[in-house]
Amino acid sequence: MDRLTNTVRPYAWGSTTAIPQLLGAEPTGEPQAELWMGAHPGAPSRVDRGHGPVALSDVIAADPENELGRTAVDRFGPRLPFLLKILAAASPLSLQVHPDLAQAKAGFADEEDRGVPIQAPHRNYKDANHKPELICALTPFDGLCGFRRETEAAELMAGLDVDSLKPYVDILHAAPGPDALREVLTAVLTADRTAMAETVDQAAAAAGRLATVDGPHQDAYAAYASLARHYPGDPGVIAAMLLNHVRLQPGEALFLGAGVPHAYLEGLGVEIMANSDNVLRCGLTPKHVDVPELLRVVRFEPSAPGILRPQAVADPSLPDGDGEETYDTPIDEFRLSRSVLADGAGPRRIPSGAPRILLCTAGTAVLRSDSAELRLGPGESAYAPAGEEITLSGDGTVFRATVVA
Repeated sequence: MDRLTNTVRPYAWGSTTAIPQLLGAEPTGEPQAELWMGAHPGAPSRVDRGHGPVALSDVIAADPENELGRTAVDRFGPRLPFLLKILAAASPLSLQVHPDLAQAKAGFADEEDRGVPIQAPHRNYKDANHKPELICALTPFDGLCGFRRETEAAELMAGLDVDSLKPYVDILHAAPGPDALREVLTAVLTADRTAMAETVDQAAAAAGRLATVDGPHQDAYAAYASLARHYPGDPGVIAAMLLNHVRLQPGEALFLGAGVPHAYLEGLGVEIMANSDNVLRCGLTPKHVDVPELLRVVRFEPSAPGILRPQAVADPSLPDGDGEETYDTPIDEFRLSRSVLADGAGPRRIPSGAPRILLCTAGTAVLRSDSAELRLGPGESAYAPAGEEITLSGDGTVFRATVVA
């Protein structure tokens, strides 16, 4: 197993303090948005196996079967199929959606055939993979996830009493759910930008007033008013009103599958995703929005956010409540589990059939194998290849990222 040296991504929406506080480091004054753990080529973690630091991606590429295990290589290819992050949002990320695997393959091949440069700002598909993801809150965490029922979205918009929103309210009342949502989102994203900016300003002012009044949408109105302060005049503010507002408490999580529009608003969390960069943006961004492609990928299906809570993994060798807890998701590229360690409890054996990244988020974790011992503090992580037997002890909280192989 190897201690990981990880890269912080300084995106503008990042918190200046949350990741430094977790790591026990002095803030630099610059935003620190994401701490990446894994073998993504954009910022691979580094390990030291006695010859100086080397990228984890290079270590895996040199011997994928021993690092990942034959089953994982056969299923996902000779690379680590997931990317683990600590995400620290101080302001909203873009409203976005991810393609499914077939859409990603077709979209990537099409843009390759047309010669669209991989770094072109109007490029939609950076690779041929899908990007399901899971966010688990370490602090109270606000986000938007999935479409509201059309009647609820109509009620929320109508409550703002903005004349230019009334046509959208009428559509939401008149048409069946998916058709209404598609028609309204299309209208919002293709509207005249000057007129839409005025609508956003009026809606934001009304949302700010209603955020101070008790009611079923009070928290959502506060979130939309905040969006407009960060992205004045952006059509994404109105598009966001079609989505569920959700607040996660520490330990709760959201799974975001293909076609589900979402945005993270504020908070600190552990995020895990399939190893992909494919993002189609709906708004809340100065970046390219490809409306036709977006509408092709979005799944216009109203749904509750579906908050996940970790489920205990049965282990007859441990007392009840003293084992690992897993966040159940419907894909195999990643699985995220959590262990809350009690000081003085016996060591736990970590399953060894697949590659693992272990991340400590509180207290202290001690990892032991036949040949090594690593002590991790908050924000520190380690990589263990498939087949290496490891035990875990300590008095902290540890997340385990792996694959279903």
